[in-house]
Amino acid sequence: MSFEAGAVRFAVAAIEVSYEGKLSADGKSIAGQWTERGQAHPLTLLRADGDAAWAIPEQDKAMAKGADPDWEVVTIHKGDPNQMNSGLNVQGRDIVVERKTVETLLLAGYGVHESQIMNAPDWIHSDLWDAKGYADVPGQPGLTQLQTLLRKLLVERFGLVSHTEKRDLTVYALTVGKGALKIEKSAGDPNGLPNENDRESGGQRTMQLTNITMREFCLMMTYFMDRPVVDKTGLAGRYDFLLKYTFDETRAPADGSAPATIFTAIQEQLGLKLEPVKTATDVMVIDKVERPGEN
Repeated sequence: MSFEAGAVRFAVAAIEVSYEGKLSADGKSIAGQWTERGQAHPLTLLRADGDAAWAIPEQDKAMAKGADPDWEVVTIHKGDPNQMNSGLNVQGRDIVVERKTVETLLLAGYGVHESQIMNAPDWIHSDLWDAKGYADVPGQPGLTQLQTLLRKLLVERFGLVSHTEKRDLTVYALTVGKGALKIEKSAGDPNGLPNENDRESGGQRTMQLTNITMREFCLMMTYFMDRPVVDKTGLAGRYDFLLKYTFDETRAPADGSAPATIFTAIQEQLGLKLEPVKTATDVMVIDKVERPGEN
């Protein structure tokens, strides 16, 4: 960010955003241009004084660490296939799921890869669902508590019955590389939720990760990989880092500007290593799951 001779400039490289504007003579406005991923839009910022000012909202307090939350109330409906929004949003104890399959809920709730789900009906991969509700415990849930709520949603509303077995699977083990570790310890809340912002363009993926443990990173990477990712780093605590890699070389620029593939990028950018190993791994066998009635 800079201010010089009335010109205001700032940029956030990780999300490809920049702004450039001119401060008015009375200091009450900045007229300028907002640019996001190469698309420019006019944007005027106005000073908020007096009645126009608003209080900065307090950050949601964390749910008690030992709490075992359930849903006080939750509604579920079929997702609209014509909508573009999709995600999982948590604000305090309010939780909104938009256009997610049961398979995705299983991946998030149980921390498994799709290859670890056995005996499931085909519709869990394709049917989209919306859910909205709030937990019966005050505060914002941590990752483990959020997983607990997703598991209870699957059991209570989708009638999920399952059991775990051991089977030999090839997985990716995440380990510390031979060189220097290139990720920074996070200054965030050690009991807070991890934060992930990822985007895709031209066969490339950029992941901005903050306040994340290695176990949580493996859980997120499992979603993008062709097999489970398990944490073998031995690293404790939470970290902040940026990871850029090419996942589809046929769509990437041919001018040499594209980042490396995931295996090289993790070594060069993070100082970690991904390598395939075969080991006895837990798999989730579905005994029963059914489409819920809407409410």
